[in-house]
Amino acid sequence: MVRSLPGGLSQVKTIAKYEFINYLRTRRFFILLSITVAISILLTSVVAYYRPAGFMSSELGFYSSWWGLAVNYILILSAIFFGGDAISGEFQNKTGYFLIGNPISRTAIYAGKWIAALLASLTVFSVFTAFTIANGFYYFGINVPWQFGLSFLFSILYLVSIMGFTFFFSSIFKSSSMSILVTAILFLFAFNLIQTLVSNLVQMEPWFLITYGAQIIGNILNDPYPQNIVEIHIGPNRTFTSYNATVPEGIIIMSLYFAVTMILGLYIFKRKELT
Repeated sequence: MVRSLPGGLSQVKTIAKYEFINYLRTRRFFILLSITVAISILLTSVVAYYRPAGFMSSELGFYSSWWGLAVNYILILSAIFFGGDAISGEFQNKTGYFLIGNPISRTAIYAGKWIAALLASLTVFSVFTAFTIANGFYYFGINVPWQFGLSFLFSILYLVSIMGFTFFFSSIFKSSSMSILVTAILFLFAFNLIQTLVSNLVQMEPWFLITYGAQIIGNILNDPYPQNIVEIHIGPNRTFTSYNATVPEGIIIMSLYFAVTMILGLYIFKRKELT
């Protein structure tokens, strides 16, 4: 009796399962988890001792201040830690010979690794979220503002889009350090710098940047929601213009980044040869 090979979905589940288990056993997982816990404990201690006005003004003010301080960095670091070398590492360490040589489609490998990296990132992200809600419960009770629920969902969408981006660069480079370095520089420095230059010098809405779309994570926690275009007059002849992505605009930007980078990353991975 000839046994048929498992289907594509079954292959994805199997790869995702074992890759996720591997992530949970790695040093990088415990390092990032420790960083997240340390940040959460530090915030808890500072707020408990100093009772900053911004945190204690209202329920929405508390979640806006707490969430806005660290959530973007935790999301970016999670994607870099778990997705930065997910594909490039297979080529650099030659482990791809053992995986790609099996009767498994490259699409299943790519999807399984992506799901595993996302699950590992969500595990770390859930710890920071738990600290946030626990502190919110302590100071303001169980009434969590609905805006925080939306901000949480937008954060997951941002994580998904960053993960697609990191896998794209991980597919381009055969060096793990290079793929991690490029992704880190882009998200931690370059995108923010470009956004500032485009907004302030060119006076144009930076709708083409993923970090601009991610503004909705923090902006949704403001009441009222910031206007799309804000003009500040500085003196008689100078006007400073700032831009804020609307909620639909932010969702579309992040979704497009995810879709485009995932398709391109998978295309590159399928055509790349192990040498």
